Amino acid sequence: MAPIGAAPLLSVTWETQTMIRSLPRGSRLAGCAVVMSAFLLTSCTTSDSGEDTTAPRPSSPAPSPTRTTPEPSEPSEKDLTERAQAAIAAVRSGTLVEAGVERVSDGIHTEPGLSKGKTYRLNLVCAGSGSAQVRFVPTQAGTAASVPCDESVVQQRITGDELVRINVNGAEGSTGVIAWQIDAL
Repeated sequence: MAPIGAAPLLSVTWETQTMIRSLPRGSRLAGCAVVMSAFLLTSCTTSDSGEDTTAPRPSSPAPSPTRTTPEPSEPSEKDLTERAQAAIAAVRSGTLVEAGVERVSDGIHTEPGLSKGKTYRLNLVCAGSGSAQVRFVPTQAGTAASVPCDESVVQQRITGDELVRINVNGAEGSTGVIAWQIDAL
């Protein structure tokens, strides 16, 4: 429906109606189809407010995308493991006796099969935050030391005994992984 005072969208006069009635029935249907098509096209392209919808409208700037996943504040355990293993691999010397990777919170507690009187090298790398302490039983097998979790390699010479126990425990609040390797020299 046209607003008051505005020209109607489609005007059908008395003459047009008389002309349509005088046409054969098939032609009337075709004429109605043409008139309806014109009406539908006009109604689809004109808005109720009378503004031109074909003119480009100013668009508001698209909202900036929001990040749904927070940026990781710490590397994943997998990344830390790969970095610690790479650091250990860089200092390998001698014949591999035993190696592994553990979470700092779990620590390392191993009793490797070492030959009495033979010399070995223990390489430790802690990747993460905090530090860990390495201790030996018996104490004369090696020297107690601190291992910082900064991916630096800590090396210890150890002497084989009948039974050597190596304990590496993370300091309270420490996180990450500890990679270790024992090589026979």
